[in-house]
Amino acid sequence: MAHGLVIYYSRSGNTKTMAKAIADAMDKAGLPTTCKSVTDTKVDELVAADVIVVGSPTYYGRAAAPIATLFDESVSKHGKLDGKIGAAFASSANIGGGNETTVCQIINMLLIHGMIVQGDPQGDHYGPISIGKPDDRVLSQCKRRGKRLAELAQKLFG
Repeated sequence: MAHGLVIYYSRSGNTKTMAKAIADAMDKAGLPTTCKSVTDTKVDELVAADVIVVGSPTYYGRAAAPIATLFDESVSKHGKLDGKIGAAFASSANIGGGNETTVCQIINMLLIHGMIVQGDPQGDHYGPISIGKPDDRVLSQCKRRGKRLAELAQKLFG
């Protein structure tokens, strides 16, 4: 059976809240999912997962250093994530704070690993984003993303 992994870095708790909403939705949609901080994640766990979702607060228009470090370390597993499903999400303090550049940076890293990234024709197209504390709209987008990822995993992995 397919397995999901939601990895996040969070100082304020905002990105963690989003991560939990995505992971819970994946679980509820039938994809067993683990949600954990990047500081507690080993590179080998990426290889073991079928769906990998990565979230970060936005720092200067990019992902936080611990997220970048995990991907730097993932070079040792290059080629082993090919064909897995990937997704990204981000939070920031301000409108225009760089959420989409952060999400796109994470998506670029997933694509270089050969992962499948699904956009969304409704709402947050690249991945859920939050400005400050996640509100009902953000949590709805997180739940939608989690459900869509679980459905895609079912289509691809049975």
